Amino acid sequence: MKKENLRDNMTNTELILNMLAEASTKDISAAVNPETFEDSKKVAKQGGNVAKVARQELEARTGKKVVTALNAKAVLGDKHTAKKLKKKNK
Repeated sequence: MKKENLRDNMTNTELILNMLAEASTKDISAAVNPETFEDSKKVAKQGGNVAKVARQELEARTGKKVVTALNAKAVLGDKHTAKKLKKKNK
């Protein structure tokens, strides 16, 4: 990635799961009120686990992986990027 934001290369589902992890971590942190860095790390892992469970459930129900080698530009129709990806994956 050159001069691009990581989120620019995420699908909508990846973005939503990322936001779920962030919101879950924030809510757990507010409920637990961690005092140390180690406590905060545990809270962050718990928040990430919420999104992990949601991702696994979605993948089980759809039979498709949420995280792929494709990027959002290719998935959403940026023809130039899609052509580059096709050439790269051959």
